[in-house]
Amino acid sequence: MKELNAIRAEWKGDTLNDGGGLSGEVRVNSGSVSVVFRYAFKWQGKVAWHYCGTYPAVDIAVVREERDKARDLVKSGVDPRSHKVAVKIEAQAAVLEIIRVDEQKRTEALTFSDLYGIWIEDGVSRSDGNKYIRQSFGKHAIPVLRDIKVQHLTENHLRDLYRRIIAAGKTATAVELSKDIGQMLRWAEKRKPWRALMIDGNPAELVDIKQLVPKGYTKERKRQLSIEEIIQLKRMFNATTQNYASDSRKHGVECVLKKESQIALWLCLGTLYRIGELLKTEWKHVNFEQRTWFIPAANTKGEHGRKHDQLIYLSEFTLDQFKQLHSLTGDSNWAFPARNKEGHVCEKTVSKQVGDRQVKFKQRSRKLKCRVENNSLVLGDEEWTPHDLRRTGSTLMQKLKINRDIINLCQNHVIGSRVDRVYLLDEYSDEKREAWEMLGDRLEAILRGDENDMKVIPLHVQVA
Repeated sequence: MKELNAIRAEWKGDTLNDGGGLSGEVRVNSGSVSVVFRYAFKWQGKVAWHYCGTYPAVDIAVVREERDKARDLVKSGVDPRSHKVAVKIEAQAAVLEIIRVDEQKRTEALTFSDLYGIWIEDGVSRSDGNKYIRQSFGKHAIPVLRDIKVQHLTENHLRDLYRRIIAAGKTATAVELSKDIGQMLRWAEKRKPWRALMIDGNPAELVDIKQLVPKGYTKERKRQLSIEEIIQLKRMFNATTQNYASDSRKHGVECVLKKESQIALWLCLGTLYRIGELLKTEWKHVNFEQRTWFIPAANTKGEHGRKHDQLIYLSEFTLDQFKQLHSLTGDSNWAFPARNKEGHVCEKTVSKQVGDRQVKFKQRSRKLKCRVENNSLVLGDEEWTPHDLRRTGSTLMQKLKINRDIINLCQNHVIGSRVDRVYLLDEYSDEKREAWEMLGDRLEAILRGDENDMKVIPLHVQVA
C-alpha cells in the first residue's frame, strides 16, 4: 500500500507486479496518477488479460479479490472475461424484469375510464366531433364503470348498466350506448396494451341489447302529425302568442314557445330539413330575391368527406316564415342568434323546448333547473319532436304523388348506386323546387282550413 502511495508521475508507463499473475500499469492523466490492474492467464493456449480495477478508485484489496475470483474461474474452466459479460447481462436482465413487472402492474390497473380516454381521442371520429359520445359516456357509462379494471370488466357490468338506463325510460339511449361501448371494446381488442387485458374475450359480444329492451320496442320512429294535429298546433301557437305577455308576467318565466321557435318548427315542416341544420343558419345564406336557403356542407349531417353543400328552394310558405324571422332577428348575423353569447343558439334548444312542453310523456325524477315544464304542446297520445315534422312533411309530399327519389333528394338523402353518383350529376333542381312549392301550398291550405285548396295537382316527375 505504501509503495502504491509513493508512485510518482515520472513512473508513467511502468509496470508493477503484485504476484499471482496480477500486474498494474502506471498511468497519468492531468497530473493524477493511477494504476490499472489486470490479471494474466492462459486461455486456449494463449495469454489473456482480465481487468481487475484501477487504483486508487478501487482499493487494492478489492483488486486482489477480483484477481482471486478470476483465477478460480480459470481453474474451473470458465473464461473470467465471458463471465464478466454474463454477469452484466444478468444484471441488465434483472433491471428489465423489474421494469416489465412494473409495466405489467400499471397495465393491469388500467380502468374503463383509461380506455375511454384513449379511445375518444384516437379511436373514434364522428361528424359532431364526438360530442354525443362524450355526453352519453359522461352521463351514463363513466359514473358507473369508471374505476372497473378493463381485465375485470364483465358482461354483467354492461348488462346492469343498460338495464338501469332502460328502467329510467331511456331505451334508445341504452341501445346507442351499447353500440358505442361495443365499438370501443372492439377497437381495444386489436391494440396493445388492451388486447392483453381482454384475453378472456370481449364482454360486449356477450350482451344482446335486443334481449334487454321492452317488447315491441323499435328504434325507428313512425310518429307524424296528422292534418288535424298540424291545425291544432297552429291554434296552440296562435293562442299562446296572444297570451304570452300576460302569462310571462304572471309566472315570471317563459311558459310558451317564442315566436322564433314556432317559425323554426314551421320551417322544419316546410323544408324537410333537420332542426340542428336550421338553427345554424346565417342570414347571408338566405336569399329572399332568389327564394333560396343555402346550407354549407359543414352544417349538414354525414360522414367526413361525403358531406356537400345544399340549396333549398323556398315556397311561398317557407319564404314567408323566413321573412317573419328576419323581422325578429335581422339585426344579427344569425337567423337564430344565441341570447348570451356570439353565434347561433344550441342545436338542441327547440327540441328541448318542445319536449319540456310535453312533460306527461317524460319519466323525470325531478324538475329540471331553469326549464319550463308543462303540457302546452301535447298533440294526441304520443310525444312528437321537431324531427317528426321532417317525417310529416315527407309523407305529405308522398301523398301528393311526388316521386320518392325527389323526396329523398329534398331531404338530402343519398340515392342511386356509387356509379350513379359519379356519372349522373344532375341535381334535379327544377323537380325539387316544384316539390317544395307543392308542399308549401299544401301546408298553407291546411292551415287555412281550405279543403278545396288542399286538393293540389300532383307532380308527374320520374327519375331515371
